[in-house]
Amino acid sequence: MSPFSGKQHQQYKGSTENEDHFSPQDHSGREDSRPPLMQSPAVCGFPSPAEQYVETPLDLNELLVKTPAATFFVRASGDSMTGAGIRDGDILVVDRSIRAHNGHIVIACVENEFTVKYLQSDERGVFLVPANSKYPVISFREGMELKIFGVVTACIHQFLHLKSKSRPCDTTK
Repeated sequence: MSPFSGKQHQQYKGSTENEDHFSPQDHSGREDSRPPLMQSPAVCGFPSPAEQYVETPLDLNELLVKTPAATFFVRASGDSMTGAGIRDGDILVVDRSIRAHNGHIVIACVENEFTVKYLQSDERGVFLVPANSKYPVISFREGMELKIFGVVTACIHQFLHLKSKSRPCDTTK
């Protein structure tokens, strides 16, 4: 079965005059409420045939949350971590059960303010390092308190915000 047949995708409806468009299919009859995961990856280079397509349910909690009792989600704000792939508005998955190590992205509290940064330490001390050169490294002086609230284990970045009103592409041109 091809990933481009059946009801688990958007189907291109052929042209009848000027009615070329993509039309979402109905998924309400699916028994499992988890979206399917294609067995073959989507190649980011040249397209490849999806011959080994197998529908297996994908549970994002199962994929992203290893210790549910110690995991929380937080929305990122700002652009200090764009070099790490974290953008304003992304949802971060944070695990409090993981001990933070050098190089981990952490949720930290510095002077009563939360921040997301790389944790770095060396013989000079402990630092919170942004992934954007527009921002300074936060170094800790005597008397400053650093609280690590958890390690960021995943970032959920949405490309399509369903509440936004965008116009469909005119594919007839």
